[in-house]
Amino acid sequence: MPKQPEAHVAFEVYENSINFLGISQANLPNINFIVQQINGAGINGNVDAVLHGMIDAMELGLNFRSITDAAVTLLEPRKHNIDLRLAEQYWDTVNSQRYIGADKFVFVLVPKNYQPGNIATASLADASGTYSVYYYAGYKNGVQMWEIDPFNYICKIRGVDYMAEIRRALGK
Repeated sequence: MPKQPEAHVAFEVYENSINFLGISQANLPNINFIVQQINGAGINGNVDAVLHGMIDAMELGLNFRSITDAAVTLLEPRKHNIDLRLAEQYWDTVNSQRYIGADKFVFVLVPKNYQPGNIATASLADASGTYSVYYYAGYKNGVQMWEIDPFNYICKIRGVDYMAEIRRALGK
């Protein structure tokens, strides 16, 4: 079905499959491959070699409207299993009708910092937290788009595991 994305309709944040309240926005991690600069004899200048399947450190940002119990729970210095569930609206260009898709982003993370925000009359606190990502997977309508798991040498994108050769070379 040809469809055009229109907007994110709603999203919710869960820890261990329990709904969190008070989340107003999430800043998803960038996926950056690690590069090693190559230079020296036989090369006229510098070349950035992208290391096969190796991902740089990632972080998730969550913004809270207020200092919520959920925000404080995520401050606990331990591993958190989080998933963001998103309803995304599309327009079916063939049948001229609306379609709602389900996206999900799954994380294992540890808190890096928490900012309680501001206090002012008739305003939001604008509290926020930043979290170190140990595992990151993205799904669109139940189909995995990517899975990044640095501790287990996994870098899957669209079903291709780019670290399989590396694991094999290491005897894993």
